[in-house]
Amino acid sequence: MTIKIETIGVVGAGAWGSALASAAGRAGRSVVLQAHEPEVAEVINAVHENLLFLPGVPLDPNVRATTDLSEVAACDAVLLVTPAQFLRAVTTEMAKFWRPGVPAVICSKGIELKSGALMSEVVADTLGAVAPLAVLSGPTFAREVAEGLPTAVTLACPNAALGKALADALGTPRFRIYRSHDLIGAEIGGAVKNVLAIACGIVEGRDMGDNARAALITRGLSEIVRIAVAKGGEAETVSGLAGLGDLTLTCNAMQSRNFSLGVALGEGASLSDVLSERRSVAEGVHSAAAVSALAKSLGVDAPICAAVDKILNGNADIDATIIDLMARPVGPEGRRDDGG
Repeated sequence: MTIKIETIGVVGAGAWGSALASAAGRAGRSVVLQAHEPEVAEVINAVHENLLFLPGVPLDPNVRATTDLSEVAACDAVLLVTPAQFLRAVTTEMAKFWRPGVPAVICSKGIELKSGALMSEVVADTLGAVAPLAVLSGPTFAREVAEGLPTAVTLACPNAALGKALADALGTPRFRIYRSHDLIGAEIGGAVKNVLAIACGIVEGRDMGDNARAALITRGLSEIVRIAVAKGGEAETVSGLAGLGDLTLTCNAMQSRNFSLGVALGEGASLSDVLSERRSVAEGVHSAAAVSALAKSLGVDAPICAAVDKILNGNADIDATIIDLMARPVGPEGRRDDGG
């Protein structure tokens, strides 16, 4: 049976939601973009630009904004782009009018702090079996996607036919979508890399050099692999766009909210001061504790993520934490690597 996806709903009109709405519009879809703030929806419809969260980038003409979640749920597919810690509340509300068979495409990257649940587990809890699940993840800065610069992402969907239909509906030559069946691997890659990006930012802020950052990225990738496999994901997924690709991007550019936050911490700023100056969410701040707790529950050693959690949530001294990390025993490197 042919799956037709002509209309796309996007929940969350931050920078990433607006960028994805434009990408879907350029793919020829009719797009309804839901904004939590009425003023954001009004401005988007008036000037066709998200002046608050993505200023200076015109949105595709196929994008229309609303504050009504039921309008979004009436579309053929729905992209969920809310901050991870608010996803449960949003999908609980949307369950009232979600139509059976409409796919929920999870674009939020994080782990629910209070429950330790992945975003797919949150959506399964709230929407139930009526909503087929997919995860869209990969190395993506919102502004570049919104501007139509070349980008490649992973779309993970257990239903191969639905995954192809979603990729065909959203993909363009400049927004390339590679398909996977591995929801868990794609989600773990997207969530854990935010924590590691904060660590890399701290290394940059402390002026510890490029060697240290490269080592941190590589050892961090090992942590992602261990957590993903223990949770039921696949190492191959983590070696692709949703893991290594996203990690490489996020750990090397000030465009990354998590990396830039780490830089500020490394330079001596307090977490409260950094957060008070920002409107956008750095998901790694919330995910650090959740990732560390998940790793412990799975019996996985994740020393870098644990160190970031201690710095963010345990008031640990940065220099002392770095010394502790560097003093860990050095073990073998490879697929059977279990930490270090």
